[in-house]
Amino acid sequence: QVQLVESGGGLVQAGGSLRLSCAASGRTFRSYVMGWFRQAPGKQRDFVARMSGGSTYYADSVKGRFTISGDNGRNTVYLQMNSLKPEDTAVYYCAAAPFGGIDYLARTYTYWGQGTQVTVSS
Repeated sequence: QVQLVESGGGLVQAGGSLRLSCAASGRTFRSYVMGWFRQAPGKQRDFVARMSGGSTYYADSVKGRFTISGDNGRNTVYLQMNSLKPEDTAVYYCAAAPFGGIDYLARTYTYWGQGTQVTVSS
């Protein structure tokens, strides 16, 4: 079993930046797909970004503003969030998928963190 713990969330003004971290314990592998999702109050969980095999992919809503990265062993994954907007407010979740699938679907991912709150104010 892989344990994922997110950190780095908080309150930030619109236009500001935050860097989220996802620390993995247990055994992780470089081949895992690592992703970030977010869920606002009363809304479904949406795909944000993923990293796999050195490639990255982003939701249109965050492309050009967010960057996903990680260490070589995928023990820590980051989400750098710049130019934050109020609509980015959500609980952000880190997730890992041992096997391939449709990367932007939550059902692809086996392991999940508990989430970290990001609030963007005007």
